[in-house]
Amino acid sequence: ATVVLLSLAVLTPAGAASAASLPVVINTWAFRTAAETAWRVLELGGSELDAVERGCGQCEIDQCDGTVGYGGSPDESGETTLDAMIMDGNTMQVGAVADLRRVKNAIGVARKVIEYTKHTLLVGESASLFAVRMGFPYEDLTTQKSLSLYSEWLNQSCQPNYWKNVVPDSSKSCGPYKRPEEVYKEEQTYKEEQTSSQRSVHNHDTIGMVVIGVGGTVASGTSTNGAIHKIPGRVGDSPIAGAGSYADSTAGGAAATGDGDIMMRFLPSYQAVEYMRMGTDPTIACQKVISRIQKYVPKFFGAIICANTTGSYGAACNKIPGFSQFHFMVSSPLLSQPTEQVVDCI
Repeated sequence: ATVVLLSLAVLTPAGAASAASLPVVINTWAFRTAAETAWRVLELGGSELDAVERGCGQCEIDQCDGTVGYGGSPDESGETTLDAMIMDGNTMQVGAVADLRRVKNAIGVARKVIEYTKHTLLVGESASLFAVRMGFPYEDLTTQKSLSLYSEWLNQSCQPNYWKNVVPDSSKSCGPYKRPEEVYKEEQTYKEEQTSSQRSVHNHDTIGMVVIGVGGTVASGTSTNGAIHKIPGRVGDSPIAGAGSYADSTAGGAAATGDGDIMMRFLPSYQAVEYMRMGTDPTIACQKVISRIQKYVPKFFGAIICANTTGSYGAACNKIPGFSQFHFMVSSPLLSQPTEQVVDCI
C-alpha cells in the first residue's frame, strides 16, 4: 500500500490539491442558495448535520434545476416522488427515504429516521405515513410544470423511457409493456444504446452536499426527485448510503450526481472516502472513482465531489457529448463567499 501512496504523491500535478481550511461546505452543481444556507447554519453555531439538512432542504424549496423537490421529474404515471438521505460521520448513522410521496421536505424526513427510529431507510407510502406522524404536512407535489412535462412526454410516444426487451416496442410506443414470448435481444440492446444518451444529460441533477466542521466532523446528504419518466417504484443512488453520499469523520465525505441507475452499482461515494482514507488527494480520489465506472459504462453521465477532514476538496466528472465540465459550490474561510468552481471532465 505504501508504494501505491508514494506513486500517487508523485503523480499528483502541482496545484491539484486545493488549499485546505475548515469548516468547508461543498455541494454539487451551481446551487448557490443551498451553499449559502448551509454556511449560514454553521456561522450561527448549528451542527454539520443541521447544515446539510438545511442546505439540501433549501434546494427542495427552490426546486433546484427542477430535479430536486416538488413539481419536477414526473414518473411514468405523472407523479413526482422524492428520494433523500443524510449521514452522520461521527456515529455512521444514516436516515433515508425513497419513493416518498406527497411530502415536500424529503431530507427533513430522512433526518427524523435517524432521530426517532432504529432504521436506516423507509420507502413509499409507508415513508409518507411516517412523515405525517413526525409532523410533516401532506402536500401535492404536482405543479403545472410537472403536468406539462408529463403530457409532452405522452405526446412523444413516451420517449425516452427506461424499458427494454418488452412488447410493444418501448422505443416507439407507450405501454403497458410486457415480457415478449421471445426476446430479440440484439435489436433491443442497440436501441437502448441510442436512447440512453438522449435521456442522460441533465435530467437528474441531485443536490449532494458534504459539510466538514472546524473539528473535522463530517456530515453528508442528498435530495432529488429522481430520473424523469422513471418507472414507478424506481429508486436511484441518492438515498443509498455509500452511493448517493457517504460521510466518515475519520476520513472525509463524498457525494455523487448523475445517472443513479449506473452509478449506484459502484458505491462511488464510499469508494472515494476509502481512497481519501488511504491518503489520496480528494481530486484524485474523485477521478479514480469516475475512471472505475468508465471501464464498464464509458458514456455514463455523472460527477462526484470529495472533501477530506483537513478541508481539502475536489471533484471529477465523466466527459460525454454536452457535458465537458462540472460546476460545484464551495464555502470555506479562505473564500469571501460561497464560490462556484468548475472542473474539466475526464
